[in-house]
Amino acid sequence: METWVRQNPGLWAKEITMPPRKSNTLTEAELRLMKLLWLRGESAVSDLVAAIPSDEALAYNSVLTTLRILEQKGYVEHRQEGRAFIYKPTVAEHEASRSEIRHVLSRFFGNSREQLLLTLLGDEEISPEEIQRMKDAIRDAGPDAVQVESDRRESDIPVRPGSSPDGRSGDLRRKA
Repeated sequence: METWVRQNPGLWAKEITMPPRKSNTLTEAELRLMKLLWLRGESAVSDLVAAIPSDEALAYNSVLTTLRILEQKGYVEHRQEGRAFIYKPTVAEHEASRSEIRHVLSRFFGNSREQLLLTLLGDEEISPEEIQRMKDAIRDAGPDAVQVESDRRESDIPVRPGSSPDGRSGDLRRKA
């Protein structure tokens, strides 16, 4: 995009700006509509407008525009039924939430799940019950799960195949 900017009374300069980058993450308005579609399944625009709570009401054209953006992003698709367009989600809710988490993980935590978890644990609003559920989830995560009991001994620390107890990777078999 280019615009002309007055730098002083007799001097104009052309200013070139880049258009905003398209994002595949969901805005608040897009997420509200996606939640309705995940809950309701296929829906006409008018049905979605009617289903929006009155304190969050959106105009028909706003809903239609948002749905078109969601379609461009690949979150929904439509088919025509008479004069109405019927929209349905093409991305499951759990897939969208995982994608958003990966985006936050990459953008704010340098892809470090540890930093994300430490940030969550450092939140003053986290309850002891939430911490216990996190511990349980880590413990139950699978065969490579890390033990989270605070009283573990060094010998109790699980070792992943191909790594040493001190975390180094590589072939640990003795060489003859």
